Amino acid sequence: MFAGRIVFSQLMDFLPRTEFDQCVRSHQGNWRVRSFSCFDQFLCMAFAQLTFRESLRDIETCLRSLEPKLYHAGFRGKVARSTLADANESRDWRIFSDFAHVLIAKARRLYANDDVDLALRHVAYALDSTTIDLCLSLFPWARSCRTKSAIKLHTLLDLHSNIPSFVRITGGRVHDLHVFDHLALEPGAFYVMDRGYLDFTRLYAFTQHCAFFVIRAKRNLDCQRRTSRTVDPATGVRSDQSVVLTGYRSSRYYPDLLRRISFRDPDRGGRYVFLTNNFTLPPETIATLYKCRWQVELFFKWIKQHLRIKAFFGTSPNAVKTQVWIAIAIYVLVAIARHELAGDRSLAEILQVLSLSLFEKTPLPQLLSLEKPQGADIASVNQLTLFDF
Repeated sequence: MFAGRIVFSQLMDFLPRTEFDQCVRSHQGNWRVRSFSCFDQFLCMAFAQLTFRESLRDIETCLRSLEPKLYHAGFRGKVARSTLADANESRDWRIFSDFAHVLIAKARRLYANDDVDLALRHVAYALDSTTIDLCLSLFPWARSCRTKSAIKLHTLLDLHSNIPSFVRITGGRVHDLHVFDHLALEPGAFYVMDRGYLDFTRLYAFTQHCAFFVIRAKRNLDCQRRTSRTVDPATGVRSDQSVVLTGYRSSRYYPDLLRRISFRDPDRGGRYVFLTNNFTLPPETIATLYKCRWQVELFFKWIKQHLRIKAFFGTSPNAVKTQVWIAIAIYVLVAIARHELAGDRSLAEILQVLSLSLFEKTPLPQLLSLEKPQGADIASVNQLTLFDF
């Protein structure tokens, strides 16, 4: 029997504690705090995410039932529902936002050399947003329409690692285009977007910053063909053209050449028209790159199913952002643990396993491995056979 540390403590070893303390000090998170520190708050919220707790009372009841083990899990303050609620309401959410970005940077370095389906040497991102509906009476500050409230998660997903490199939380009324004002463009990177982000003033900023974009064109696009390239219809590409915009406003907002690619999906038969400012990649690669944009939709579906971001433990903007950022930090932390331990399980399977064994004394590599541990059948070696054949 393994007589070492509990699983929760082993998992928290992957947290860079020095960087966490730096984030706390930069926002004075522990100023005039006596017992329940920011790290205790993070551990409580991490426990809620990993074990799928639904309320503050649920968190308090479960943790108090495990009170003899809490010290070995890293808890130093007394867990109380009111204390956790006050911490979520008052302590700056930017502490956990900054720490999540530290984990994101670490995870992206770990997954940078992994083999992916996207055969592209450049860095590629998918930009999109998802809406989380809220109750209007409890979250009046996030009103999105007359009858309900909502928040938006604007996410820039690294297509090579499936790790979000940029997340911004806004109210439901904020248009997706405003995320460009807070996005630091990376020269040489590809940004894949749906046509909801089609704004030629902002797209021209990509060209000025030596970054590339791939976006679907609208049907009423006014443009004039300048040159055409030879294409292979067997690949699904119907045309590959260089065009200039001829609209009264669009021609002023984007005065340079654009590449217009018409593509018909051989599997579903749908026709797509892409716009990009990259003229070197083959048109098939551009179509494949846009197809990989679906990864961000799968990411949104995954976090809504496996993380606690649909039912919130507080009603203030600070409490909501704190919970979302800690959820993202836990997602990245599990991804780091999976890579470091070379686990065979998926992230969803790891979360399911951790939810049942956080306070057991089992080696984490053994817990996350699909291989059966040696000696598992020792107890049945001396079992007598009932029948002899």
